[in-house]
Amino acid sequence: MTLSPDPQFGDKLINLMAALVLVLQIAMAGHRWLVTNIRIFGVQPFLLASIAATIGWFNHAPHLYFAAILTLALKGIVVPRLLEQVVQRVGIRQEIEPLVNQPLSAIVSGGLTLLGYVVAESFHRPDAGGAPESLGHNTLAVAVSLFLIGFFMMINRRKAVTQVLALLSLENGLFLAAISLTYGMPLVVELGVFFDVLVAVMVLGVLVHRIREAFDSMDVSKLDQLRG
Repeated sequence: MTLSPDPQFGDKLINLMAALVLVLQIAMAGHRWLVTNIRIFGVQPFLLASIAATIGWFNHAPHLYFAAILTLALKGIVVPRLLEQVVQRVGIRQEIEPLVNQPLSAIVSGGLTLLGYVVAESFHRPDAGGAPESLGHNTLAVAVSLFLIGFFMMINRRKAVTQVLALLSLENGLFLAAISLTYGMPLVVELGVFFDVLVAVMVLGVLVHRIREAFDSMDVSKLDQLRG
């Protein structure tokens, strides 16, 4: 006799992992050490991959396993290592002067989280009796919050590396929304998105070096000096 998986347990597990992703995102917004931010970000793909694998297991969706492996390998291992190498080469360890200080950034992130839950409430639909098809629907609010906080970080942070992390956080929110509501995009689209992320990180890594060489800083606001 085989025991069938309990969808309610799966839903609780997914909600817990999504909440941890959100906590890590708020921690990134309130932290100024670059390497620490990179390592905090590096934990998020492990949780997102686990969410994708859990949904795939309960719903017998093998393509989500592939998405989980790509997320884990690319955003959990490759991208953090590339960004840490960039930080080591340029020799700048922390965000010096964000537009909004760290304590206030954490408060703003909390407010954006509340806004995310308000926005997601309009898309809420009752669970279908704890069916596997309803797994992950409650994580839409977390996905919206990740998107909003990532956008706030792009505006607030001046270092190129943290802006790369903010861009990747936006993509994390989109990824979570895709796997929780539609159980993933078509495989070709997922491959294209992951390839675009890798290329973007590599290009931005080169850009960081150029900014550092030209201005002895990673402050992207200094690019305004190029206007003539």
